[in-house]
Amino acid sequence: MAEELKIGVVSCSGEDCLGGTISRLATRKMLDEVRPDKTVTICLPLFLAGGQEERMFAKTFPTIAVDGCNKACAKRATEKYSGKVNGTILVSDIIGDTVSESAALSTRDVTAEHQTMVDKVAAEITKQFDAILNANSKNQAGSTATSCGCSCSGGCG
Repeated sequence: MAEELKIGVVSCSGEDCLGGTISRLATRKMLDEVRPDKTVTICLPLFLAGGQEERMFAKTFPTIAVDGCNKACAKRATEKYSGKVNGTILVSDIIGDTVSESAALSTRDVTAEHQTMVDKVAAEITKQFDAILNANSKNQAGSTATSCGCSCSGGCG
């Protein structure tokens, strides 16, 4: 039986703008509600500080970077220390540059409008998440072919 694939989601840790807050809330939604058994979040500050477990996870498993603004710190850090990410979400592309770069928000002050933004970002993460899972499933199916390269499972090899 194949090992179940986990996918890492590396969220922006920016505390200076709304995009960072939306990034973190959408990532948390993936972990708690959308794909709780298949999602692993990676702490970006620990990752940057040299956390070997976080870096090794991102080297070994697929990752999706969720950035609050176009500085793309989560993507850049992951690619610098662990290799190319499998997916990238730029929150400002979903909610707009002006909104994304507006003042930071306490989670105590999240409105229905903010929750809609979180849901849109989580939907985009889910879309990329599922594409990675589907690609991985196809790769695993292809690896079960017989030694002759076909997938007949017969004795042709």
